[in-house]
Amino acid sequence: MSELILDPQTTALVLIDLQKGIVPLAAGPHSGADVVTRSVRLIEAFRRKKAPVVLVHVGFLDGKDALAPQADAVSHSASSFPAGWDEFVPEIVPQPGDILIKKRQWSAFTGTELDLQLRRRGIKTIVLAGIATHIGVESTARIAYELGYEQVFVEDATSSLSAEAHAASMKFIFPRMGRIRTTSEVEQAFS
Repeated sequence: MSELILDPQTTALVLIDLQKGIVPLAAGPHSGADVVTRSVRLIEAFRRKKAPVVLVHVGFLDGKDALAPQADAVSHSASSFPAGWDEFVPEIVPQPGDILIKKRQWSAFTGTELDLQLRRRGIKTIVLAGIATHIGVESTARIAYELGYEQVFVEDATSSLSAEAHAASMKFIFPRMGRIRTTSEVEQAFS
């Protein structure tokens, strides 16, 4: 494993779906509370270095803008979510200068201005974490890979709806698209 060195001028933190309706769904291997705690540490590290912090959350205007394909796995209807489900958890407090992205599907890139905001700031590397590993995080990572971004996946600041789903992304998908590190390793990587 190569040493991780991050340049704060070309690196952004991208946190996926740390919101009231998603964080409680984290079932493994890390609890939602642990993911949030580690994500706050990452936010603080990036802000100290004046590196961009991107906070992504999923939400819908009226539910008609939500994806609703025929699928074998049961999916929630956007109209069934409780009020406030798309708000960031209380520990995640956007600050002036943070980039806020509202998405309407799994990937934070599809149909949003995320790529534009990153490129205009000269970002080449994204540090990616959040919930759920195999859905929002992986979908965002796949597009980031295709767009040519270097990626660092923060294993202990990411969790999924099951430990097995998380493990599959970490073992089979993410090593092909970037580097997997811990929160502590990312904190220590700024040059």
